[in-house]
Amino acid sequence: MGTRTSLIISVGMLSVLAAACGSSVPPPNDRLASAEAAARSAKELGADNNPKAQLELKLATEQIDQAKKLMADGDNKRADLVLQRANADAELAVMLAKESNAKAEADKAQENVKNIKAGK
Repeated sequence: MGTRTSLIISVGMLSVLAAACGSSVPPPNDRLASAEAAARSAKELGADNNPKAQLELKLATEQIDQAKKLMADGDNKRADLVLQRANADAELAVMLAKESNAKAEADKAQENVKNIKAGK
């Protein structure tokens, strides 16, 4: 019976070890880099000058910081989910900033056309 008990304990320990290895998630470094790059792009495009884009950028930045803390605590799965959200918010900030820039350029072009028509 001693050998059988040892075998059961060994199988149990292997099961625990296999479960621990299977549940470990690598740090989402690529997703972190992607979210940080999107946030940088939003800033460079002037997201701080558009209230909606500024809000999305702020959310993305806060989520990136939260994900870094989660990664430091070893909660890589949750960090990955938070970074997915951060990337979406940063990309939205990029799009809002681009839209704002395009609208400003269109307004300027319309003003130029008005000036040309008025003979200025």
